[in-house]
Amino acid sequence: MDATFSYNFPAIRGIQAGKEYFVAMCPLRIIPKIFLFDEEEIPPEHRSQRILNKSRIPEMTSYIVENQEDYVFSSITASIDGDIKFIPFNSESTLNDLGQLRIALDARFLINDGQHRRAAIEEALKISPELGNETISVVFYHDEGLRKSQQIFSDLNRHAVNTTSSIGILYDHRDRLALITKDLITSIPLLNRYTDKERVSLSKNSPKIMALNHIFNTNLKLLGKSKGDEITQSEEQFLKQFWSVLTDSIVEWNLVFQKELTPRDLRANYIVGHGVFIEAMGLVGNYLIKYNENDWKKYIEKLKKVDWNRSNTADWLGRAFNQNGRIQKTNYTIQLTSNKVKQLIGLPLIEAEQALEDKFFQGVV
Repeated sequence: MDATFSYNFPAIRGIQAGKEYFVAMCPLRIIPKIFLFDEEEIPPEHRSQRILNKSRIPEMTSYIVENQEDYVFSSITASIDGDIKFIPFNSESTLNDLGQLRIALDARFLINDGQHRRAAIEEALKISPELGNETISVVFYHDEGLRKSQQIFSDLNRHAVNTTSSIGILYDHRDRLALITKDLITSIPLLNRYTDKERVSLSKNSPKIMALNHIFNTNLKLLGKSKGDEITQSEEQFLKQFWSVLTDSIVEWNLVFQKELTPRDLRANYIVGHGVFIEAMGLVGNYLIKYNENDWKKYIEKLKKVDWNRSNTADWLGRAFNQNGRIQKTNYTIQLTSNKVKQLIGLPLIEAEQALEDKFFQGVV
């Protein structure tokens, strides 16, 4: 192969399943130019990867552009359909896996894993061209046809386990609401002791009462915000006050805190041991801060007298749990649970809430 007419990458050679693969550092500016992804009109059985989900690209692009000093992208994995040649820098056995990877100019590069990263890089370069000299690691496999490329994609994703949203919040040090949520959990003893910071749903034997993502989602509802929105100082103060009053007002939570009730028994017998109730309180709190800003605390304190027992089917059946006794947490059931809580503590329903109630009693929802 003529080196004058080839792509040349400093690379490390490795062996997997008895076959060579190569790891190279590629400048971001060349990523959109040489790496292809399959067009979405190609039938799935003739593609080597899933189609591009374009809705993900703006968020990933913003992540790069807004965090140019500390963004992190994992490797792109690509197949090379064409001639390649690896030339070691040194013939010694301990060094002959370091060298130059030469790839024919007419070779075709096909991304097996990382097509969304590639698209986000392309968009980020349009906004911040100076990123072009930065690099991303690329793992190259020599292409053996579509079937092999499809198998690479399958193998790469088969054992991938997505992190839970709770862990995502726990490890997020940029999002303002994530930081506030973690801070208020630390500052309120009951939350600090009984919040699971890794899982998104709790098993029946869990020693915790709620999950981190329940509290985060409730905070979004309390403020009427979306993830990433700005949070004011007064909104932060409200969140901390709200959770302090709420944790004091749920009798069953305090029985758990005093070791008079186990988390297991709480979940088995009361709806306050489940995310549907916790997130419903976000909707209740949002209403209170809008329409009862000066006396919202007295309404939350009324929760002490509410019967949260799952045997109270008149209030909670079809809202927090279904006919089989199974807790159900959807947008509908969260809203229906919120509606009932509002009624029980003397708050009116707004028009949309009343419309949902009407459908509920008509058996539509």
